[in-house]
Amino acid sequence: MPEHIKIIAENRKARHDFHIVDKFEAGLVLLGTEVKSLRQGRVNLKDSYARIKNGELWVYQMHIGPYPFAYYNNHEPLRPRKLLMHKYEIKRLYGKLNERGYTLVPLQIYFRDGKAKLTLALAKGKRKHDKREAIRRRDEKRDLERQRKEYK
Repeated sequence: MPEHIKIIAENRKARHDFHIVDKFEAGLVLLGTEVKSLRQGRVNLKDSYARIKNGELWVYQMHIGPYPFAYYNNHEPLRPRKLLMHKYEIKRLYGKLNERGYTLVPLQIYFRDGKAKLTLALAKGKRKHDKREAIRRRDEKRDLERQRKEYK
């Protein structure tokens, strides 16, 4: 049975600000209006992060816009949302997060076979000179591609 994946949003800033060490997939516990807003693409992952609290995984500052057609019972856009992972995965993550400088950053949110999923990255913050070097490398690569096209 083929998987059907529909990407809703990506956190491009996270790839710029962090070194990604490992990636994990987690399910999301959502309200009905949140799912409907997600299907419309009304989500922003910028500045969001995840934490382990009381043995459970939570994502904070993930903005899911209110569903415009809900008359009442609309959701709070910035409420903390629970993430679903196996207990052994959470324990493994907890051990890695206790190391200095590691954080959990959401990379993308998508629907896989009709279920909302979030890709989490175990990441370490980049310093200013690392960011500059990454920009320089990207620009050099772009220039090489441009020259290759002109040569053909």
